Amino acid sequence: MDRRVSETSTLDKLGSDGRFELLVNSIKDYAIYLLDRQGHVATWNAGAQRFKGYTAEEIIGKHFSNFYTEEDRASGLPQRALDAAAKHGTFEAEGWRVRKDGTRFWTSVVIDPVFDKQGTLIGFAKVTRDITERRAGERALLESEQRFRLLVQGVKDYAIYMLDPQGHVTNWNPGAQAIKGYTAEEVVGRHFSSFYTEEDLQNGEPERALRVATETGKYEVEAWRVRKDGSRFRAGVLIDPIYDEAGVLIGFAKVTRDLTERWHAQQELDRARQTMAQSQKMEAVGRLTGGVAHDFNNLLTIIRSSADLLKMPTLSPEKRERYIEAISDTADRAAVLTSQLLAFSRRQPLKPEIFDIGDRIAAMLPMIETSVGSTIAVIIEAKEDGFVNADLNQFETAVLNLVINARDAMPAGGKLSIVIEVVNDLPPVRGHCGSTGGFVAVRVTDEGSGIAQDTLEKIFEPFFTTKGLNKGTGLGLSQVHGFAKQSGGEVDVSSEVGRGTAFTLYLPLAQTSREQFSASHSIRDHRLPTTRVLLVEDNEAVGQFARGLLEELGQIVTWVQNGEAALELLAAARDKIDLVFTDVIMPGINGLDLARHIAERWPDLEVVLTTGYSHVLAEDSDHGFPLLRKPYSVQQLVGILGSPHPQSSDSSL
Repeated sequence: MDRRVSETSTLDKLGSDGRFELLVNSIKDYAIYLLDRQGHVATWNAGAQRFKGYTAEEIIGKHFSNFYTEEDRASGLPQRALDAAAKHGTFEAEGWRVRKDGTRFWTSVVIDPVFDKQGTLIGFAKVTRDITERRAGERALLESEQRFRLLVQGVKDYAIYMLDPQGHVTNWNPGAQAIKGYTAEEVVGRHFSSFYTEEDLQNGEPERALRVATETGKYEVEAWRVRKDGSRFRAGVLIDPIYDEAGVLIGFAKVTRDLTERWHAQQELDRARQTMAQSQKMEAVGRLTGGVAHDFNNLLTIIRSSADLLKMPTLSPEKRERYIEAISDTADRAAVLTSQLLAFSRRQPLKPEIFDIGDRIAAMLPMIETSVGSTIAVIIEAKEDGFVNADLNQFETAVLNLVINARDAMPAGGKLSIVIEVVNDLPPVRGHCGSTGGFVAVRVTDEGSGIAQDTLEKIFEPFFTTKGLNKGTGLGLSQVHGFAKQSGGEVDVSSEVGRGTAFTLYLPLAQTSREQFSASHSIRDHRLPTTRVLLVEDNEAVGQFARGLLEELGQIVTWVQNGEAALELLAAARDKIDLVFTDVIMPGINGLDLARHIAERWPDLEVVLTTGYSHVLAEDSDHGFPLLRKPYSVQQLVGILGSPHPQSSDSSL
C-alpha cells in the first residue's frame, strides 16, 4: 500500500478534533493552550512546556497567573487581560513572564475568548511567544540610536544633518543651528541649497554636489557658505550617500565645519610668509647690488685711470703698453664677474658638450696644485667613467671655486680629496625632493675648519662671504650653485666644525661610452672665413663698434637695427650675404627667432648669435646655433668667423 495513502487513512481515523490536537501539540515555537472561564489551564502543548518549563501534569488545573510576575499579579493584570479579551474579543500585549525555575522572559501574548455553539463564554485560547532575543536586539538598536542621537545632538562644532534624496533637510543638530543660524523648525523641509552663495547657485553647485556624492560615494570640498543673516563663512563640507538594505538611495548625510577662523589665520600666515620672503629678497638684492657696485667700481677705476693716462702725450711706449694690458685684463675680470652673476641667476647661456669628468679633473691637476700650494696634498680618485653633457668652462670654474674654497679653509695645510663616482639617485637637498636617472657626483672634501650650521644656509647667496676684506667676491659658491641648477643637477654640502667640509656637485649622467666619445671628437677640416656679414644690432653704440671691428678684420659689413629689417634685406639680396651676426635681445623679433626663421627659409645661410645676457638662451640651451658671448675679444671674433660652421670651443653652444 502507498505510504501516503496509509498516512491519510490514519489522519482520517483521528477525526477533526484529533487532527487539531495533533497540530497544536506539534508546535514548539508557540505556547498554545486553553483556559477555563476563571483562567485555569485546561490544555498544554509542547511549545508551552518548552517556554514555561511545566509539564502538562504539573500545570493543568492551575491558574494562569502563575506565569505572571509578582508585580503584575499584585496589580491584577491577569484578570484584566481576561476581562479585556471577553469584552473586546481579543487581548494583545507584550510583557515579562516567569518560567517554572523563576527566570523571566519577554513574551508576546494573545488571548481570545472561546464560545460554545449557543454563544456562551466557556473559556479562553491563549497563544504566547518567547521574544526575549528580539526584544534584546530591538532595545540594543534603540539604545544605539539614542546614543547616536545624543552624540549628534551634543556636537556643537559641526553641523550634522540629513537630506532626503532630493536634497531637502530632514533633521538638524545644535551644531548646524550654531553654525548656520537656523533653528530646526525654520530649516527642516527646506532645500539645502539655501546655504549656498549666489555664484554657486548659478553654477549649479548644489546639484553637482549630490551627483558627485552619488556617483563616487563622497563629495568633499572647502568653500564659502551663507548663514541665515546673509554673512559668509568658510566651510569644510562632506556629503555621503545613504542606502537602505536593498541598496536604494534614501538620502544623504551632510557634515559641515566652520573653518573661517582657520582660513583667516592661514591667510595671515601666508601674508606674513610673503612679507618675510619679500624682505629676504630685498636684502639679497641689496647685497647683490652693493656687491656688484663695489666690484665694478674697482674695475672701472682701473679702466678709467688707465684710459686717462693713455691720453698723456709724454707717456713712454712701455707705460702705454702696460696701461693697455691693464684695461684688457680688467675687462676680462669684469666679464668673469658678470658670468658668475649670470650663473647664479641661472641665466648664463651654457655651451653643453660631452666630456668625461675624471679626464677633465685629471687634466686640471697641475692648475689645482698650483692654486692650493705645496702645503696641501691633492688626491683625485675616479671610480668609473662619468660622462656628462655640460658647459666645460663653467664646470672647470665650478671645480676651481670649490678647490679654492677648500684651500682657504686649510691655511696650515692638509689633505684635499676629489672623488668622482656615478650614483643612481639625486639625494634630497635643502628642500629639493630628489630625483632619479643617474648622476655623476664630484665630491670635494677638505680637512679645514668647517662651517657652522647657521652659515651653511647662506653660503650660496651672492656676495655672502666669511673671508676677510679683499679675500674674495662672495660669488664663487653662488656660481657653483647656479651652474649645477641650470645644468639639471644639484650641489650639496655637509660640514662639521673643526673637522672639515665636503661639497658634492651632481651633474646628469650622459648616456655614452668612451668609444662613442672618442669617435665623435675627430678633427674636421676648416674652410675660409666669411667676408660678407649682415650685422643685426639694435644698440647704436655697440652696432657702430661691432661694424668697425668687423671692417678692421677685412669683412664687408651691412648693419641693420632689428630682425624685421634683416629679413626684409635678405628677401631682397640673399646672394649678397654670407653670414648673419645677430644680437639676441632686440625689440620685436629676437635674435633666436630670427636665426630659426633664416634656417627655415635659407638653410645654407650661416647665423652666429651674440649676447651678454639672455633668458631666452638660458632656457633653450639646445637651439643649435653658434654663440659668441659679450664682451668678446678680437681673437674670439676671428675664431668664430674662421670656424667651419662657424663656431669654436670658446664661443659656441
